[in-house]
Amino acid sequence: MSIDKFKIQLDSSLQQLKNSGDRFLELFKQGSLSVEVYKPDKIDNQKPHDKDEIYVIISGYGEFLLEKERTTFSPGDILFVPAKAEHRFENFTDNFATWVLFF
Repeated sequence: MSIDKFKIQLDSSLQQLKNSGDRFLELFKQGSLSVEVYKPDKIDNQKPHDKDEIYVIISGYGEFLLEKERTTFSPGDILFVPAKAEHRFENFTDNFATWVLFF
């Protein structure tokens, strides 16, 4: 098996997302793990998910709301969200993008 099948590159992932016209794009799936790239446009309209998730911030700055708690985020930060928890990104810069790992 080629390592390239298990390698996700930032630049090509962001280009694929842009070409798709969507806010998110699934890039890899294995067992219960799904890896996506997510780039909302001005407003994050997410609803709670059935799986736990981890965000790894790629670029941009802003605020993250988890239930009733708010924190700031910046590139390289990791945020954990338990399944079914209300959450969203707010007041984020135009260049905001994040990896999303569902499991």
